[in-house]
Amino acid sequence: VEWASSAYEIRLNGKVAGYCQNGSNPADYNFTKQVREGANNLTIKVLSNPASTVLESWAHPSEPALGSCYVFSQPTIRIRDLFTKTYRNGSVFNGEVGIVVKTDALNPKKAKIHYELLTPQDEVVTYGSQEIELDMRREDTLRLVAQIPDTMVWSARNPILYTLRLKTQTEGRYTEYVSLKVGFRTVGNTRGQLAINGYPAALKAVPDLGTTVSPSQLLEWKEQGYNLILLPAGGVSGALYDLCDRYGFYVVEQAPINTSRSGMSRRKGGNPSNDPAWQAAYIARIEESYHTTKLHPCVVAFSLAEDSANGINLYEGYLHLKGLEKERPVLYPDAGGEWNSDKLRLSAEQ
Repeated sequence: VEWASSAYEIRLNGKVAGYCQNGSNPADYNFTKQVREGANNLTIKVLSNPASTVLESWAHPSEPALGSCYVFSQPTIRIRDLFTKTYRNGSVFNGEVGIVVKTDALNPKKAKIHYELLTPQDEVVTYGSQEIELDMRREDTLRLVAQIPDTMVWSARNPILYTLRLKTQTEGRYTEYVSLKVGFRTVGNTRGQLAINGYPAALKAVPDLGTTVSPSQLLEWKEQGYNLILLPAGGVSGALYDLCDRYGFYVVEQAPINTSRSGMSRRKGGNPSNDPAWQAAYIARIEESYHTTKLHPCVVAFSLAEDSANGINLYEGYLHLKGLEKERPVLYPDAGGEWNSDKLRLSAEQ
């Protein structure tokens, strides 16, 4: 499920098969044990005024809405996740790709993962294969590293994307194919200035993003010199991130948290940001936001929340994000000078 306008419940053949309190981020559900031979009936019910509404003080559609939804199958041994890291090494960069392989088999299984990394001109940067053996229902991570010249790293001025192709081979058969675009770049914070690939980045933020963004609008902004997009809280189409990767925009990813309707009081019964009862929900939304966008080179910083006072849940959210990845800046404009927001200038022009 790509997104929903509110929390939702999934039923498969009349039985509850999934529930989501955060419709703003995409989510997957495993139906393997509940699906049956022949026709199956799958229903998604978008809920009105669920408990999680307190975290979503933005305008919702007047009618329930869903993004793209689809069903797919993967082999028993499959690629569960991917991530990239980039390190500077003198005049070149090392681009690392992590491939998380998982098995649901009840006995040890072997697999071979074939990989190929191509430049935008379809020139092979690196290729090969790695074997992996997993015990029952386990997962492990394979890593491949390629040298990336400093002229071929991603930035807003030079949005270079590579093609990564993966094949999973088990018992002599190819069982899975994956192809995606990846970009390699470093992100840092140099005395309050965003640094991309070790160099300060001049920033000019789009003044009013609006609710929908077309490719032509992005190109128009690019021609006007804008290169920074501050996302609002709420659902964002995955296509926007793809376009920002391709056209060269820096993006501040916003976790889907806005509790402004609860007021700004940190006392008991006030804003949920300082209520430990909501901590798990805050952490879940922040982490889901991170994993949704971590492969996009355009995402150069994360924002914890929008108009949500401050308190224990945003302190813990900051620490949790830094535990996932410490290099990318973590921001919270309403922190009021407290430590749970990195000092980084994101003015309209610099």
